[in-house]
Amino acid sequence: MVRPKSAPEQARIKRGISSTKLFYLTALRPRQWTKNLVVFAAPLFAFNLTWQSILGCLLGFVLFCCASSGFYLINDIADVESDRQHPIKCKRPIAAGLISIPAAVAISMVLLGAALSISWLRSPALGITLTGYVFLQIAYNLKLKRIPILDIVAIATGFVLRAYAGFAATEMALSAWFVLCTAMLALFLGIEKRKAELRLSEIWGGKTRAVLKCYSLPLLSRMESTVTTGAFMSYALWSAGPIVRGATTPWMMLTIPFVLYGIFRYQMLSDPKDIVSGTENELGQGQHTERPEEVLLTDIPILLTVISWVITVFMILLLKHYGLI
Repeated sequence: MVRPKSAPEQARIKRGISSTKLFYLTALRPRQWTKNLVVFAAPLFAFNLTWQSILGCLLGFVLFCCASSGFYLINDIADVESDRQHPIKCKRPIAAGLISIPAAVAISMVLLGAALSISWLRSPALGITLTGYVFLQIAYNLKLKRIPILDIVAIATGFVLRAYAGFAATEMALSAWFVLCTAMLALFLGIEKRKAELRLSEIWGGKTRAVLKCYSLPLLSRMESTVTTGAFMSYALWSAGPIVRGATTPWMMLTIPFVLYGIFRYQMLSDPKDIVSGTENELGQGQHTERPEEVLLTDIPILLTVISWVITVFMILLLKHYGLI
């Protein structure tokens, strides 16, 4: 006869189940889903905010969250040994042994299969975009992440595909200015990510990512200078309005200060002197530039800048809709 479990034992079992669910959710890296918000940039740049476009972008966002989480699991499986040597990544559920590798493989296959199937059912353009993202991630994990420069280009291409998904999901016309601005900003984020990783590897000792051996802080700073100029100039020219076949109104130039401040703020956080504060073992706020999504969630000035940019764009759209500008 099986002895019924006592109330404390049942409570412990429930806590264990809840903890397991939390480990699985953590392995999907929901904090990094903020990268996929780039999908919503399409209707903003196209000045085409309708319920249809918003719902289309929402579908694209969900699909990219599923696909990216599937690859986060695959990446964690492939890098499990190197992650265990990393001061931060060692806490990830797979590296910490909290989730079995077979379970992680099964979940990743379900997420990727569902995302690809639904994207092709939605539209061929969205299906091609998500399939391209899948092949890019496979190439990145197998080879590109070990090749200098191409690793940064691959990271940037992932952002560009996310951005294009907004157009594919809503079937809007693609703007060349939008692609250029997105590419430049994505390259900027990719370089900043490598810069922070390089500085952290110097602090902790040893380079946990092989490609970091090919980079130096002066080299990354020169690359950063090039793409920062390109990003700002492309956005400024687009905001000039119809005269350069950019935004539908030159009033978008009012948003330039927000973009400029956001870039400068991010550069300040990624400065090598800001990676460490206090003692050598106490990481400063600049560590978050290793993970761009953390900056958006934790740095109040940048978060307020993004919110201010969105509000300003909405106000310009509203005033233009009523013919006031």
